[in-house]
Amino acid sequence: MITTTGFQSVYHANFLDKKLTGMTEILSEARQNFRNREILLTKLPTKGLEASQHLFSFNFAASIKQLYMYPEEIVIPMKEELTENGFSELLSSSDVETQLAKEGTTLVMINSVCGCSAGSARPGVLMAVANTAKKPDYLATSFAGFDIEAVRTLREHLLPYPPSSPAIALFKNGQLVHFIERHQIEGRPAQMIAQNLLGAFEQHCN
Repeated sequence: MITTTGFQSVYHANFLDKKLTGMTEILSEARQNFRNREILLTKLPTKGLEASQHLFSFNFAASIKQLYMYPEEIVIPMKEELTENGFSELLSSSDVETQLAKEGTTLVMINSVCGCSAGSARPGVLMAVANTAKKPDYLATSFAGFDIEAVRTLREHLLPYPPSSPAIALFKNGQLVHFIERHQIEGRPAQMIAQNLLGAFEQHCN
């Protein structure tokens, strides 16, 4: 008998395998485009160089966008698990900077397609927020591999920690005061994640 958790694990494994295959193909195509562009530039008259460079930049950017974007039909339900429970989305770099410039505490979850995000991180975050008198002033979220710009900016604020998703961060007056990395989420139940966060809320929230 296949359990729901088992089905999700197989689903995520198959999905990620397909994405990795696609990523390899896209990178290979981008490298070939770059080589072709270098050959072309040696043969074009000066007048045509600028147009060629713009065309190459557009094609390369499109390839890289494909590399990082997950399909909306996969991402949206995972986003809604948080946004339908009081979390605001940070979709751009300016969203992140504006939010972290606010006084008070901001809880940010970097959401992801990872199975541990569904099994531990999102339920754990929701459990913690629902079971404490001391709550963060703001609840926010960005999706790794989808909200590219926002997550990149968030990770700048998370240094010196390396990139990690899923991950959960608590900021106070724009400063990182508590951080749960992926390796602290994997293999742990949602209740353990919630207890970790409750301790941080008790210490840093009003």
